[in-house]
Amino acid sequence: MPWSTPFADPIGLRGGRSLRTLQEAADFIMQLPEEEQQEPRWQTAIEMLINAAESGGGWLLFARIGVLRALNGNGRRD
Repeated sequence: MPWSTPFADPIGLRGGRSLRTLQEAADFIMQLPEEEQQEPRWQTAIEMLINAAESGGGWLLFARIGVLRALNGNGRRD
């Protein structure tokens, strides 16, 4: 499945922004400080995004859940 594949429901961020596709979610994570990217919650989200891009199917839902959980892991929604 291409990285341009949209989530069924966009992932809302503070300030009105949203992550609509696998690529937007991956880009968001890559813009985080390196130390934060290495946290297990973000590593799991990255793994789910890669699985969705490579395998498709149910992985798209898991990728969305992984990003949502990572965003909420420290009580913030950027």
